[in-house]
Amino acid sequence: MAENTVKKIATRESYGNSLKELAEEFPNLVVLDADLAAATKTGIFRKAYPDRHIDCGIAEENMMGVAAGLSLVGKIPFVSSFAMFAAGRAFEQVRNSIGYPHLNVKIGATHAGITVGEDGATHQCNEDIALMRTIPGMVVMCPSDDVEARAAVRAALEYEGPVYIRFGRAAVPVINDHPGYHFEIGKGTVVREGKDVTIVATGICVDSALGAAKMLEEEGISAEVVNICTIKPLDEEIILNSAKKTGKVVTVEEHSVIGGLGSAVCDCLCAHYPVPVKKVGMQDVFGESGSAAALVEKYGLDAKGVYKSVKEFL
Repeated sequence: MAENTVKKIATRESYGNSLKELAEEFPNLVVLDADLAAATKTGIFRKAYPDRHIDCGIAEENMMGVAAGLSLVGKIPFVSSFAMFAAGRAFEQVRNSIGYPHLNVKIGATHAGITVGEDGATHQCNEDIALMRTIPGMVVMCPSDDVEARAAVRAALEYEGPVYIRFGRAAVPVINDHPGYHFEIGKGTVVREGKDVTIVATGICVDSALGAAKMLEEEGISAEVVNICTIKPLDEEIILNSAKKTGKVVTVEEHSVIGGLGSAVCDCLCAHYPVPVKKVGMQDVFGESGSAAALVEKYGLDAKGVYKSVKEFL
């Protein structure tokens, strides 16, 4: 399929649309936002169900407490803000008011990673997966496209307990739109078979990994691509099976290489099947202002960048 004909949708759009579509099926679903409904796309839900949407204002910490209270009276609250505020600013409230009592609260964090673009380093949260992974009992998901984002929202609603889902600002290619696609919390997917190297990717980087695999194939290198949407709990089985087949692993994420997908994969392999690993992501640096495309290219998270990293590693 030609590049210009590939359907592209931002996962934050998928999030807003899913909330609206699932509202009737889940009558206890309520949505909270922190004065960003237009950006997080919870405004789509608010327009259809104004009596089930609460704007808590620019007070993210308080919003987490409100969500905790709502969950205790039988509601299923989805709380939304930018990842920098939901995971960063409100970390203590998420930890103590939601994580510690293991409440049934879902956090929909949008505008994660460097693809926030021109908003710059202050808003480009490359630490949220690491922060949320450290909270005991917290499920952490990072969908790769529209199809997976919608599936993740439904799975979160059906799951009893705290969930953090990371969504992006920029439109990304739809890659899971095929018959037989199945989503399950804690399960990864081999989206491309290979034998020479394993590329484990999450979020928007799954598409980059697939592009890199095609480039590698032209040079006779067979790369297996594993899509990990649920970073916690991690699908250790799929990673170990692939590592045993290829003997080399590269992780790719739009997140710091410290504490995110790469760290989770390294923890798994170190404990069960040590093999060489290269972590591709934000290398202990802050982002900067610029277009999403330019930043993804600069930090080596596009297909060409991932291809180069894998080649150097091999």
